[in-house]
Amino acid sequence: MSELHDECGVFGIFRNDDELDIVEETYLALYALQHRGQIGAGIAVNNNGNIQYHKDYGMIPEALPETELLRLGNGQIALGHVKYSSGEHVDSANLAPLAMRYIKGQIALCMNGALTNYPELRDDLNRGAAIFQSNGDTEIIAYLIARARIKSATIEEAVQDAVKRLKGAYAVVLMSPSKLIGVRDPMGIRPLCYGKIGDNYVITSESCVFDSLGGEFIRDVQPGEMIVVDSDGIHSYTENCGGRTALCMFEYVYFSRPDSVVDGVPVVKARQRAGRLLAQQHPIDADIVCGVPDCGIESAIGYSMESGIRYATGLIKNKYIGRAFNNRKRNDEYLMRIKLNALKYNVEGQRVIVIDDSILKGKTSRHIVELLRQAGAKEVHMLIASPPFKNSCYLSSDTTPKENLIASHKSIDEICQYIGADSIGFLSAESLQEIAKECTIGFCDACFTGHYPLDVSDTSREDKYSKKIK
Repeated sequence: MSELHDECGVFGIFRNDDELDIVEETYLALYALQHRGQIGAGIAVNNNGNIQYHKDYGMIPEALPETELLRLGNGQIALGHVKYSSGEHVDSANLAPLAMRYIKGQIALCMNGALTNYPELRDDLNRGAAIFQSNGDTEIIAYLIARARIKSATIEEAVQDAVKRLKGAYAVVLMSPSKLIGVRDPMGIRPLCYGKIGDNYVITSESCVFDSLGGEFIRDVQPGEMIVVDSDGIHSYTENCGGRTALCMFEYVYFSRPDSVVDGVPVVKARQRAGRLLAQQHPIDADIVCGVPDCGIESAIGYSMESGIRYATGLIKNKYIGRAFNNRKRNDEYLMRIKLNALKYNVEGQRVIVIDDSILKGKTSRHIVELLRQAGAKEVHMLIASPPFKNSCYLSSDTTPKENLIASHKSIDEICQYIGADSIGFLSAESLQEIAKECTIGFCDACFTGHYPLDVSDTSREDKYSKKIK
């Protein structure tokens, strides 16, 4: 159970089937993306150029009540978004989709990612007398598109002009009065794909959406590619493609659902392969192996298959905790205990290997070891399906500052002592590349290696524009 925050999830659909309830499809799609963000959600619907929307805090049922969905009516294009928070303060102005009126009508957009040149872009827009309602990246992108659209013949040209000014990680889905557009950053740091549900085109963060809705996953959007859907069909623009690529490795380790396929690699395959590699690198004499739910489970299964040690459920996660719970004023240990519990029947008297996706501060890992010991485990060996997490991410993983990352200032032996395990082991950085070796693009592993794929020297946005929410 990682201390990382989830990524945002984006969804857009262009309706060709007159019988389709576009709001219902978007609502169900957001359930498939709920793992990418639980702080808020929203839906926007375009009916002949008139955009109606609703967005609010909370999980899907809290944020999108049926009365509000009925108010949205039906339309030809819809967007959906689930959001995670990158700070303790949550500003409702940063919820998405963001809808705006400008000289060419209305647009709405949502994104997953973070702009590394946010301060530069915002200062430039401020000097042009822009008035901001939020402190998020999405509004920056909307302004740039609106500005470019004044001189551009089409919305496609405006989007292409706008994204040339962006630096960082982004997967953007937007709608104009007549078109659905998706664009992925040139390095492909954030995932984006498209497919069909019946005759209706969809652009979204993960392929699991198509499985959930009975649709067809066609392919991933290429890094730098723009996909445009209109009444004539689907169109691809690839003039920004062809450079260095760097998909975030945490899509395989943690962010994506195990039933998704990201850039050619099934996530479940990558996680099980990580477990197999852990078994080869860290053989341990034990009775059972278990995974920390949810992202450690498949790696634990892989370890079991490779080692022959029996897989068993050792930890149970409370899946019914929503936004209200996370806002309760209780101490961290109490909250973790409510979220997670050890299964005494399986672990009592056993030598246990427990596998998690990552360690950041180490508090959660220490709590897990304590839970297993209190349930009667004879030994507890902690294995991590990724290398030591030593560096902050500036591309929207929203990790704690580097000085708070336990691996940045403690040795592996010191980490083991801190969490109270009998032993600890990490996947090697070299092996991390192997878990998704069939991936069609390159990787970003900066959180482990410190080798960032782009300049992150200007990361002062939180200082200049406090309480930044993505």
